[in-house]
This record gives sequence, C-alpha cells and structure tokens, in this order.
Amino acid sequence: MTTHKLVTTEAEIVYDVHGPLPAADGRRPLFMIGQPMDASGFTTLASHFPDRTVITYDPRGLGRSIRKDGRVDNSPTVQAADVHAVIRALGVGQVEMFASSGGAVTALALVAAHPDDVTTLVAHEPPLITVLPDAQAAERALAGVRDAYQAGGSGAGMAAFIAMTSWPGEFTDDYFARPAPDPAEFGMTTQDDGTRDDPLLSDRSSPVSSYRPDCDALAAAPTRIVIAVGEESMATLTGRAAVATAELLGQRATVFPSHHGGFMGGEFGYPGQPEAFASKLRDVLREDK
Repeated sequence: MTTHKLVTTEAEIVYDVHGPLPAADGRRPLFMIGQPMDASGFTTLASHFPDRTVITYDPRGLGRSIRKDGRVDNSPTVQAADVHAVIRALGVGQVEMFASSGGAVTALALVAAHPDDVTTLVAHEPPLITVLPDAQAAERALAGVRDAYQAGGSGAGMAAFIAMTSWPGEFTDDYFARPAPDPAEFGMTTQDDGTRDDPLLSDRSSPVSSYRPDCDALAAAPTRIVIAVGEESMATLTGRAAVATAELLGQRATVFPSHHGGFMGGEFGYPGQPEAFASKLRDVLREDK
C-alpha cells in the first residue's frame, strides 16, 4: 500500500492505493468510500480483494484529510468533487466503486456531476431520509439524536443513535413515546465527555441525510448503478432508504449479506460477514463484464 496526498486550496485529501497502478491485469481500480467513516473502515473488505487494485480515502475533515475551507459541514457535493479530483489524480481513467452509508450518498452525487468517472457503482444503504415515506418523522427521530448528543455528550448521543438506527419500520408514535435510552445498556459511559462536534451525532452531516438524488442525471449517466441493502437491516432506516432509493431509480435493491456494516471485520466492534459480503460484491461487479 502507498499513501498519497492531494493538495487543493480547500483541503488536503489523503488516499491509499492498495496494489499497482495501472493494475497488473488491466482492470479498473476498485474505489471504496464511506462517510463519516474514513479509509480505516475498509481494511477488512480490501483484504478480500488481493487480486484488485483498491483505492481508499479519508473524506475532507475526517481521518487524515485536513480541510482549509473554514467549514465543518459534510456536504455530499463537496465530497463528490474531492473524489472526482482523486480519480483524476490516479491517472488511470474510470474506476469501479463500492460506497457505503454517507459514502453512498457522495457516490450518487459524484455520478450525477461526473458521469464518466465510474463504470459500476454499488451504493450500499445510503441514509437518504428524503426518499422515505415517513421522511418528516425520520427527520424528527434524527433531531432527537442530535438533541441527546448536545445535552449529554457522546454516550447519550450514541445510545440515541443506536436506538434510532435499529428501530424496525416507520417512526411511529410508539417510537417517540419511548423513554430515552440508557447509555449504560450499550456499555457506554453516562458521563458527559464534553464533545459536541462528532460528525455522526451532531448536525455536521445533515447535508448527507437531507440530500435528494438527481434521478434524471443518474438515469442519463452511463454508469451502472446498483443499490445494495443488508439482509439484516432491510427494516431499519438505512435499509428502508436503500429500498426507496432503488425504487426511485426504477430498480429493486440488491440484497447483500449482514447489516449496515456487514463488510467490516472488527474495525469498530460490530463485525458483519466480510467474507460473504466480499463474495457478493465480487459477483455483482462481475455482472458488468
């Protein structure tokens, strides 16, 4: 693996190249992106593609990538421009892409703005509240997470986030009538750690969940777009958003093993089924050949 830095007037974007460029077998690189997760979350998945040149990166302001634009919000269109710049810096033409969570939202923005960058995009569970039938209630639930974080810090915020993201189905009165979850139930501290800038729990990533895909631009793009959903998370917010996004694009979501983080090993303490996930991803990418 080699690490590179793309310096612009607004940011210093760090990306990693796992394997040779151009690839030894002539195949396009496989670019893996997330948000707010940085490159470290793809360590396990990348290891299951030893025959491919894999690209990972840290979004601006996250991980090793430094932002110089004076902003703190995480915008899909801004991050899409960064990813486009990295693809150009690679100097090998188009890429294939696996994008998860907020990274999947960035990838949809990328394809809409730069349709010739990506041949096949596998967009895994983009958390697009705007496409849900209960969008207003979902936004209220997300606001509850932000409020809990602002009031009590990371433990309170993460407990509220877990409760929200694991809720099955639409956000009904039953959801909002529940008492606030106890962080101790999830093995987290009940003490306020003083942080208020977490990209997952604060409002810094609101532009991600509030993004509305440009369906006309996506339909016109030559990119093959596959919307993926985890078999264990289909009823949750991100799973439902994936299914709804696929329907907007006139397709059915492709079911992958495990849950929202099903491609990960032990990176963040909630492992999925990375070997099975990688096998499914390989099959989906092969369908384009």
